[in-house]
Amino acid sequence: MKHLLLLAAASLSVAATPKPAPKPEPARILIAGDSTVQTYAAERYPQGGWGQFLACGLSGDALVINRAIGGRSTKSFINEGRWDRMMSEVRPGDTVLIQFGHNDATKAKPERFADPAMYRDNLLRFIWETRGHGAFPVLVTPVARRSFDTAGKARADFAEYSAVMRELAATTATPLIDLEGASRNLLDRMGADRAVVYYMNLAPGAYPAFAAGLKDDTHFTEVGARTMADLVAEQLSGLSVPAAKAVLAQRPDLERTTPLGKYACH
Repeated sequence: MKHLLLLAAASLSVAATPKPAPKPEPARILIAGDSTVQTYAAERYPQGGWGQFLACGLSGDALVINRAIGGRSTKSFINEGRWDRMMSEVRPGDTVLIQFGHNDATKAKPERFADPAMYRDNLLRFIWETRGHGAFPVLVTPVARRSFDTAGKARADFAEYSAVMRELAATTATPLIDLEGASRNLLDRMGADRAVVYYMNLAPGAYPAFAAGLKDDTHFTEVGARTMADLVAEQLSGLSVPAAKAVLAQRPDLERTTPLGKYACH
């Protein structure tokens, strides 16, 4: 009898031992966007997109799946099947960052052009379908170009499109990263001359991929792409989405003021 009582007590003790909490799943971020966001191959150095460096500001187990591609708008991203393919990759709990506007505004290219009303409809589709997959959409206003007015203030070249995004964020309770606002503030602080290091203004012969040189105030150098990724990470950290917890408090790999010379984090 005593033996049976001891066995029963041992069983109760085992049953009462709490099981360890399951390890949280690593944060996953999927990105839809254009050439200012996309990942570039090594032979295109020093051109980079902010989506290419975002993982450098996240905890090591976080995963960034960057589906941004140059020359795309909300319209062409849908029409080419890229959005549907991205949705086939989405898992419940993922965070989906969405930045378009640069190419939606290109009236000269009808395959890209989406007026603000169409842009709004396309973004609504992105929001509802992302939520339908159990994931979390985040709207990202179009990043600023190196474009200054006569008073020396950075312009909002895609103001109509950013306004649509902000309105949708409010009416659909969708988190917003105001990258246009943050990047314009940065450009205002830097001024046009100092901000040139962020954009693809290259001297002839400086880089094999751009032997003839380049003057481009839309696309980013390595330093520019890291800097814009830092602005995204900073705002992402304050949102109520799963990926927010993966943002590092200190992000030295995104705060570089001199190029590393490659696309690696460090």
